[in-house]
Amino acid sequence: MGPAARIWACSSLLGLVLFWNVLFLFKLSDHPRVSPQLNATLTLLIWSWPFGGAANLTGDVCSRLYCITGCRLTTNRSLFSQADVVVFHHRELRYGRWDIPPSKAHPGQNWVWVSLESPSHTQALEGWTGDEWNWVLSYRRDADLFIPYGELVPRSSDVVDIPEKTGLVSWVVSNYHHSQARAAMYRNLSRHIRIDVFGRASRKPLCPDCLLPTISKYKFYLAFENSVHWDYITEKLWRNAFLTGSVPIVLGPSRANYQQFIPASAFIHVDDFGSAEELATFLTTMNESHYRSFFAWKQSYVVRLHDDWRERFCTICRRYPSLPQKKVYPDLKRWFWGY
Repeated sequence: MGPAARIWACSSLLGLVLFWNVLFLFKLSDHPRVSPQLNATLTLLIWSWPFGGAANLTGDVCSRLYCITGCRLTTNRSLFSQADVVVFHHRELRYGRWDIPPSKAHPGQNWVWVSLESPSHTQALEGWTGDEWNWVLSYRRDADLFIPYGELVPRSSDVVDIPEKTGLVSWVVSNYHHSQARAAMYRNLSRHIRIDVFGRASRKPLCPDCLLPTISKYKFYLAFENSVHWDYITEKLWRNAFLTGSVPIVLGPSRANYQQFIPASAFIHVDDFGSAEELATFLTTMNESHYRSFFAWKQSYVVRLHDDWRERFCTICRRYPSLPQKKVYPDLKRWFWGY
């Protein structure tokens, strides 16, 4: 985004920000000193940066990158007593539960539990049955802070660009386990058609810059999730398939769930077929006109990825005025697993 475009984008958001600030001022009367005052800077302490990484948080990063004003991100734990929000990423929690504060620093402080992994790949959820967690940041649409892996945003275009194809089906997989549903589907499908497999779990690893160009050469991509859970639709669809111009063949939640995120005509669901052989026949007999119809969404939408942790955390500030006050999750595992 160029300077002029960024200025326009920020100015267009200014009215919305002011609206939420005014709305928030009225909420303060119900919760004295539980939240920052109007025009004050909200301090978000990220207790441990996700996956042991680090990010450049110098300057007003939320304003500079995402036009979100009045938001300070920090990893400086000495600011714990001043923090309005403390963010905990679950992967680090499971290794160091002993390392977190015994309680909140003040009545107005809210703690956020963060995980973008599925329940099947989120370990050590047991024991979180107190009043630690006020809000949840997740890919789930019922989370307080719903942040999907990607989304389609409106645009208008008469040109639908489809890269030239030299292969039929590709799959990039890092962690392959025979017990997974996706592994079983791959084995069945590969008996009927050729599938070129790349990634750490194959004999054809890809460099980071090679991933998207390689997938773009194939007509179809196996956007198979590592586990099947409601709303769990990851970069396998948004980045690996949609951004490369490859039609996604999805294995994950139901077709109806996918259609809450993307058009029905933009993907192929394995559940639409009675067998892997039937799916293989569908792929190999498809004419060019039918194939191009899977890209009709490109005339109205463009893909936007949400893959920067700074954006995810800055979004907490943007949504802060509308987040529920005095909310707690008495049993985190029960909520996350949905029982």
